[in-house]
Amino acid sequence: MIIKIRELIRFIMISIRHFFLTKLYKMDISKQARISYGAKLDKTFPKGIHIDAESYIASGAIIFSHDFSRSLKTDTYIGKKCFIGANAIIMAGIKIGDEVIIGSGSVVTKDIPSNCIAAGNPAKVIRENVKTSKYGKIISN
Repeated sequence: MIIKIRELIRFIMISIRHFFLTKLYKMDISKQARISYGAKLDKTFPKGIHIDAESYIASGAIIFSHDFSRSLKTDTYIGKKCFIGANAIIMAGIKIGDEVIIGSGSVVTKDIPSNCIAAGNPAKVIRENVKTSKYGKIISN
């Protein structure tokens, strides 16, 4: 019983946060995407954040859509069925393809193609031809 109540409260809180991010800040976030409460999405240029369906942004991850030092406000894209690991940083103007996993603590400074795993600082593709399911879980071959 307690678990069901906890899950209901969690679902309600996720829905409220999604409402604020998409309606108040005008971010382009799919209803099927999940954003951890500890994730930080850039509110300096919120319209520049685009997160597609069935992607998951883990706690501590930061997604930028502006770069103060270059006076840049630009769009940052996260594709479908992606997983952005804990404490990863996605710099402004980056495009991450569909079915991509970004390792925890990675700093993404360049576009990442679809169907791969990228990790490191700066993030580099370490595995290709990856298939993922909902929220970026790897599908075993």
